[in-house]
Amino acid sequence: MTVLAAGPAPGGFAAALATATGTHWLVDAEGRWTRLPVERWHAGAEPALRAVLPRCAGPTLDVGCGPGRVTRALVEAGVTAVGIDVCAEAVRRTRARGAVALRRDVFEPLPGEGRWAHVLLVDGNVGIGGDPVALLRRCRDLLRPPGTVLVEVEPAGPGLWRGHSHLAYRTADGVPGRGPWFSWARLDERALPRVAAAAGLAVRDLVDGDGRRFAVLGRP
Repeated sequence: MTVLAAGPAPGGFAAALATATGTHWLVDAEGRWTRLPVERWHAGAEPALRAVLPRCAGPTLDVGCGPGRVTRALVEAGVTAVGIDVCAEAVRRTRARGAVALRRDVFEPLPGEGRWAHVLLVDGNVGIGGDPVALLRRCRDLLRPPGTVLVEVEPAGPGLWRGHSHLAYRTADGVPGRGPWFSWARLDERALPRVAAAAGLAVRDLVDGDGRRFAVLGRP
């Protein structure tokens, strides 16, 4: 097994970002298969996001923007927003929606360092890099006081899981495929407070959106 030891998943999600057709799963090294809501990523902003997007009242960085539905929804709401993603196809699709997107790794230098009002991590993107503490600390450093990190977490259950995953898919024509291994993580609402504290953040609020859980994090 070839493993990417750190960083995001370069190309790992490319198949899911290229098309809304077919079926896609995130498969971890322990054999768990999680179906990815790819159709949702390619559609418009879903009702669940009404719980979190109104919390963005200033310049917002959408980390792991994918095809850009969240970045676009923020722009439509009159918010200055920029999406970043390591996948070129994600950036292309976000720009095609009329939103601003850059091909960037969140752990590398970014425009507006220390001046963002909000950083978004939705759709499981708290798993990027396989180390939620390092990712949340990086997001904290991107903020201007008293900015917030808005992060989607899983309901109480898995706690904090860190390991390696890959993407598996079956095209609409039934052709199977898979992507490379990469470092990934999962985080639930129960483990969030200690992970946030280790990153220099505190949980200010937990909100429910159509059965999904979103947390608002800020400096203590």
